[in-house]
Amino acid sequence: MAETPQEVLKMIQDNNIKIIDLKFIDMPGIWQHCSFYYDQIEESSFVDGVAFDGSSIRGWKAINESDMSMVPDPKTAWIDPFYAEPTLSMICSIKEPRTGEWYSRDPRSIAKKALDFLNNTGIGDVAFFGPEAEFFVFDDVRFDQAENKSYYYVDSVEGRWNSGREEAGGNLGYKPRYKEGYFPVAPTDTLQDMRTEMLLTMADCNVPIEKHHHEVATGGQNELGIRFAPIIEAADNLMIYKYVIKNVAKKYGKSVTFMPKPLFNDNGSGMHTHMSIWKSGQPLFWGDGYANLSKMALNAIGGILKHAPALLAITNPTTNSYKRLVPGFEAPVNLAYSQGNRSASVRIPLSGSNPKAKRFEFRCPDATSNPYLSFAAMLCAAVDGIKNEIDPGEPLDVDIYDLSPEELSKIPSTPGSLEEALEALEKDHSFLTDTGVFTEDFIQNWIEYKLDNEVNPMRLRPHPYEFSLYYDC
Repeated sequence: MAETPQEVLKMIQDNNIKIIDLKFIDMPGIWQHCSFYYDQIEESSFVDGVAFDGSSIRGWKAINESDMSMVPDPKTAWIDPFYAEPTLSMICSIKEPRTGEWYSRDPRSIAKKALDFLNNTGIGDVAFFGPEAEFFVFDDVRFDQAENKSYYYVDSVEGRWNSGREEAGGNLGYKPRYKEGYFPVAPTDTLQDMRTEMLLTMADCNVPIEKHHHEVATGGQNELGIRFAPIIEAADNLMIYKYVIKNVAKKYGKSVTFMPKPLFNDNGSGMHTHMSIWKSGQPLFWGDGYANLSKMALNAIGGILKHAPALLAITNPTTNSYKRLVPGFEAPVNLAYSQGNRSASVRIPLSGSNPKAKRFEFRCPDATSNPYLSFAAMLCAAVDGIKNEIDPGEPLDVDIYDLSPEELSKIPSTPGSLEEALEALEKDHSFLTDTGVFTEDFIQNWIEYKLDNEVNPMRLRPHPYEFSLYYDC
């Protein structure tokens, strides 16, 4: 692994690299890239960046102010495993070339500002994040949208709906039952070898790996485990995670989606996100409170829960996100905390007697989110809770299915739609902007982009199920 520009340049020379691929993230959270001949990258490139036109990047510049620079981070250098020509990849942050300032709408730069904000408060100097991104693997994916039609079709050899299908060589019947796909062995689990290749490929790309397994839903739901890391590194690792998984799956003739709810009536895919704050090498969330949490940790949870409706506009940023956040599918719909209740939005995982492992897990986010923005917003909410000593209330350690309707009505729940979350963000975003991490321009641009490109277009189109309900009315 490289640490400095000089080490990257030596890496290029030692490996006879001719092509340098610079990757950066757009506002919604998709990687973009441009490849350069090796002599275009010099030591000064790591300070001044490499110029490009930002006017075509979603949510960014107008055409009359489009000049931007991508500045590669030398610590992110890795040999891309998916190109025929040996290619060195690096992840970039975005600068305004005329002012030399980091671009206020660049998600990676926003995450950097979140870390600076934490340091400036004196509360801590490192924020660790550990995302657990789930995904589906499909064998066939088709969808279309036009004035007179709208449909999608996904299929998997593991789909329980295929139990009666005639298959080449005979249907062997090993299909995970609905909601019973967690941890099956072969032959029911058909994806072991592919997941292993995904995990080991990530390791080759410098991502610290842990495990892999099948997930709960039928139809090929899976999860790979990567280790927690500081905020910027954690977001970088998640982007490599998604990149590797999609490309390895393609190699096997399969397709991956991180959509939260691609299948009706089975569990969706989330991205439970673990978080802790440290200072001077010491963990700050261990204490003598509930579940061995410190007062600081409980206040941080208080901040997350208080701002959760607005926070979800960033951590759960798609209309599909809210089809996952419904009762009955192990989804965290209750804005409460608990050490064991997985329907609570915040869970405190078991950590034994190890203070360094003490953290909390925000279970709402999903992997359609932009990780730099999600982690930055979570950190801002947690710090707001710490600074203002926000009480998270009593933990939710009961079985919610045993509660009466009256008792259940007292537990606040997550927003029911992206539109509701955006409305909450419009009303509650000072915890993001007063810090200087997010600008007012970014928040308003985010809300406008989501409404114009996702919420309103969905509202305009008839849904296929509406034909079942209303066609013969």
